[in-house]
Amino acid sequence: MTGFTALVLAGSRGGPDPVAVYAKVAHKALIVLGGQTLLARVISALQAAGATRIAVSTSDPAVGALVPAAPVGVVLEASAGPSLSVAQAARQLGTPLLVTTADHALLDGAWVSRFLADIPPDADIAALLAPEAVVRAAAPQTQRSYLSFRDGRYSGCNLFYLRNERALAAIDLWRQVEAHRKRPWRIAALLGPGMLIGYLLGRLTLDQAVARIGRKAGVTAAAVRTPYGLCAVDVDKPSDLDLVRSLVEG
Repeated sequence: MTGFTALVLAGSRGGPDPVAVYAKVAHKALIVLGGQTLLARVISALQAAGATRIAVSTSDPAVGALVPAAPVGVVLEASAGPSLSVAQAARQLGTPLLVTTADHALLDGAWVSRFLADIPPDADIAALLAPEAVVRAAAPQTQRSYLSFRDGRYSGCNLFYLRNERALAAIDLWRQVEAHRKRPWRIAALLGPGMLIGYLLGRLTLDQAVARIGRKAGVTAAAVRTPYGLCAVDVDKPSDLDLVRSLVEG
């Protein structure tokens, strides 16, 4: 797909970021890896995939200064949390909208292109996930969080697609899920007793779970599986930075 609009989340959850502190920079998007900042690496990957407009959601002037000039680049003020930032950006930029994060240090244009090509045509919203075996084959040393389903365990890849305005209905549910992003059983409980029981007993496949979440939000949701294991590796903690630095800089 060419000519799409992308949003890069580069906000802050409040307080010192342990990765930024570790790297001795004011914001982790400013970390230099392979001669480029993390933000610049993400923007380059999006442009390689065909993005013609890239917005960066941030409250840090130094991060905003790295955004390409208009009409390609847009700087948006970050809201209090990723879900609100996405909702605000979607209303300003319109849909369809690809969403990723500034700490997606290894992002490759080919991964983005494959994701966009694999999204079912009837999906209002889609998320990219990597099977555990694929992640471990690409980066055996990485420590990721996995969601367990009947057909295996999956790690999120920080790539989302909002096809239309209906997808915005999922933002309110996302905001509730954010608070429990490291506790999958609590997320299942939010979605109702049937979802909780199905998740705890391992009865749901990934596609079944995502479809139920979509119905709860009033949208058609899809999970897209990536063959690229490194797509699940972002920079959430200092050990992640050490890993991506070793992969990029040897």
